[in-house]
Amino acid sequence: MRRHSRWMRGAGCLFATAVLAMAATGCKGSDSKNSGGSGSSGPVQVWALQDPSNQPIIQAGIDAYGKSGKSKLELQTFTNDAYKQKLQVSMGSPNAPDVFFNWGGGNLAQYVKAGQVADLTDALAKNTEAAGAFLPSVLDVGKVDGKQYGLPMNGIQPVVLYYNKKVFSDAGVQPPKTYDDLLAAVDRFKAKGVIPIALAGSQGWTELMYLEYLLDRVGGPGKFADIVAGKDGAWKDPAVIKALSMCQELAKRGAFGANFSSINYDNTGSSKLLATGKAAMHLMGAWDYPSQVNNNPDFVKAGNLGWTEFPSVAGGSGDPKDVVGNPSNYFSVRSGGKNTDTAVDFVIKTLSSSAYSDDLIKAGQVPAVKGVESKLASSPSADFAVWTYQLVSNAPSFTQSWDQALSPAAGTELNANMQKLFLSQITPDAFADAMAKVK
Repeated sequence: MRRHSRWMRGAGCLFATAVLAMAATGCKGSDSKNSGGSGSSGPVQVWALQDPSNQPIIQAGIDAYGKSGKSKLELQTFTNDAYKQKLQVSMGSPNAPDVFFNWGGGNLAQYVKAGQVADLTDALAKNTEAAGAFLPSVLDVGKVDGKQYGLPMNGIQPVVLYYNKKVFSDAGVQPPKTYDDLLAAVDRFKAKGVIPIALAGSQGWTELMYLEYLLDRVGGPGKFADIVAGKDGAWKDPAVIKALSMCQELAKRGAFGANFSSINYDNTGSSKLLATGKAAMHLMGAWDYPSQVNNNPDFVKAGNLGWTEFPSVAGGSGDPKDVVGNPSNYFSVRSGGKNTDTAVDFVIKTLSSSAYSDDLIKAGQVPAVKGVESKLASSPSADFAVWTYQLVSNAPSFTQSWDQALSPAAGTELNANMQKLFLSQITPDAFADAMAKVK
């Protein structure tokens, strides 16, 4: 959740001109309203986070849909913490929103299991054009038990291995394609007095990215799917223990330097290490690209910011094309409301429309829809945007960040244990035992 907001703020700053131009169309923040025609059920309530990049795009979609004259729609936005609390209180009550922002995965599943979310599967089946508009790996994160309950409403955010091209060139090292390549690079950079990989280890979610990718490469996405499903013994699967061991061994090898536990991402600490050449690599989400553009423009303009996919692992059963991260955020519809049918129609038609995806691109985002590669090629930061789109388009699986896919309680415990693991305060087996007890 914090990662999404951070990335979007960066994109909003980077492409401020486009955002401000779109904002002039009528986005009014938390009291934003749009009406078109008459309706007997009251306005369709659309709830989302306050976000300078997303709000104008959502409002533009509301304006376009409202011009049909069939419905009234009203956008309300909230700060992150206030939103979570308000949504939990309102769902299941007459005050619930008709359309609500969510993070997919476990966040969405809790409302689905309570019978509070409309199933979009049949409506999509009747609108085959809309159903086929989205990238499958991203669409899957809006599913619960095989049924579609959410549709992507903003850009894709995979985790990427960034690297400093100059540091690599000076050391005579190529970007790692395999995990063995990565280990060799770690040793080479250590010998050169360079931190091999920048890591903001004061926050567990930055370390979690390594476990997410290593488990996928070692055992495939099904291993984490078993964890999400609560399968007995899933946390103690040999592939999980191996991936945990690999994480700990990286830290012991000195891959992250000696002081990684004191580095913070929110103050751009790890990103700055990469930009200044003090570190050679940085595993972070797509949101770090606009952060680098804004905070370290000379580094980017010099052409020294490189990016690549996470390496393959020899003997692993996972597909090297798989990605992890934040596939997107989602719009879902509450079930049983007076405006449910209209809300479903609005979500499906708006989010699959070319106008909505065009607005996302103008705001510096990479839409989770098919057929936009040529538009991205002429967008700001085209090289990174096109590469990111191709990365996700070619991915057989896009695993959602674990602390978002699991329950809030499990996510909190998970990040705390990641910090202990990287500091060797807990063994891989003890980690698995601790997580197996959390529901």
